[in-house]
Amino acid sequence: MTLSVSTIKSAPGARRQSKRVGRGNASQKGSKSGRGTKGQRARSGGKRGTARLGFKPSLQKIPKQRGFTSLYPKSETVTLATLERVALSGDVVTPHYLKVKKTITHPERGVKIVGNTEFTKKIVMRGCLASKSALAAIEKAGGSCQ
Repeated sequence: MTLSVSTIKSAPGARRQSKRVGRGNASQKGSKSGRGTKGQRARSGGKRGTARLGFKPSLQKIPKQRGFTSLYPKSETVTLATLERVALSGDVVTPHYLKVKKTITHPERGVKIVGNTEFTKKIVMRGCLASKSALAAIEKAGGSCQ
């Protein structure tokens, strides 16, 4: 059979027959038409009347956001393992240096060196914050922080 407008049929179960209400008690949906007894939702337009309409009620439905967003962004963190991989011995590590090496994206936010792993390269840190353990590892390797 060829495919044409007159031979196209919808898939089985794709089209549901509408519920025929108010067509006598023998149809099981007579008299009260499946709406229960009395009350707002039994009336015409009653179901929609109980719904929240407009923007404000929809905004009131969602929970309030707790806390706040700080105006001062946190400094970017760099681990000692990353610094071991990126930096060469004798380098001066600054936020701009780490941006050039593609370790951080926003040097203006500041940089903090963290981590308690082994560090072997002698570097000079300038303009960076460091945790106590990271500072100890850098100084143990012969580096310094200015």
